[in-house]
Amino acid sequence: MDSAATDETAAWCALLRAPGVGCQTLNPMLAGGTPATQLIERPPADLPSALRKYLQAPDWSAVEADMAWLEQPDNYLLRIIDSDYPPLLRELSNPPSALFLHGDPDLLALPQMAIVGSRNASTSGQGNATDFAAFLATSGLVVSSGLATGIDAAAHRGALQAGGLTLAVAGTGPDRVYPAHNRSLAHDIAADGLLVTEFPTGTPPLPGNFPRRNRILAGLSLGVLVVEAALQSGSLITARQAADAGREVFALPGSIHNPLARGCHALIREGAKLVETGEHILEEIAPLLRGAGLRPRTPTSAPQAERPAIDPAHQKLLDAMGFDPVTTDQLVELTGMGAAEVSSILLLLELQGHVSSAMGGQFTRLGNSLK
Repeated sequence: MDSAATDETAAWCALLRAPGVGCQTLNPMLAGGTPATQLIERPPADLPSALRKYLQAPDWSAVEADMAWLEQPDNYLLRIIDSDYPPLLRELSNPPSALFLHGDPDLLALPQMAIVGSRNASTSGQGNATDFAAFLATSGLVVSSGLATGIDAAAHRGALQAGGLTLAVAGTGPDRVYPAHNRSLAHDIAADGLLVTEFPTGTPPLPGNFPRRNRILAGLSLGVLVVEAALQSGSLITARQAADAGREVFALPGSIHNPLARGCHALIREGAKLVETGEHILEEIAPLLRGAGLRPRTPTSAPQAERPAIDPAHQKLLDAMGFDPVTTDQLVELTGMGAAEVSSILLLLELQGHVSSAMGGQFTRLGNSLK
């Protein structure tokens, strides 16, 4: 990179760090083509006073950290004025002025489907996220999510395990991973996929960062699938931002007794499309893909191995469960079995993937337990 380009990149990083100044202020300044170096050297007279004061003495020591990060392999700064800035993201009313990227930036040009949901997801919810992500990834879509615990992590892993591509949008600087226990997952994503953030280096996981993260996730994607969400959930913010941006919104239904299904049910009442299979999503977005000159491919299903027969006592307990969450005490009453026997059977059924444990000592029957 020549010195002029380096100076211009450093000037962009300085502008991105201006305190109290967001993309709605920066974008009009930068979209006209005025070099960032010129904006710093000769700030326009009509700038807010706080911004003019900052531009007199930008935080160059912090900018040096950004530049050092950008010098590392597979690290990039994508500006809103660049030709390869994602067109869908540019359609937002407040698109980020720039993105810090780690990994393969070409993923931004591919069709994406976001999968989001609860951080405190149930075992079955995480399984659904993994399965949907695997299906969508093998259908040729990039699976995007927010790198959070629960549904987000399950979606990323589902795409990776299927040999597909996945993209994570972070609510921290590009040199940080939040939550920290997803560091290994972040490395796996970056190996063949992409990590994205609008926040400069050193930015911690502040609460206000995540709604901003969510709008990028919604803006990059053709649609958003919500797997599990409580009524007060950041996932609903992502879904509503997607709807506001004209994207498709999908939601998985659940038991009326499951608090993590209520957010999905609220979205369905508001017009989100109820889906039960990945094919339902492909059917809905096929026109969008064709409009972009792309065509979804249907994954080839592997032959299903014959399921071993379920022990009659186990089947009796499954039949008593139905598909709503139940407690051990309820199953004792419904089946007439002893508490120890019910607990033992539930453990075996969970290990075999026929039931999942949920919050409050409850258990839920899974679809693969059907005869």
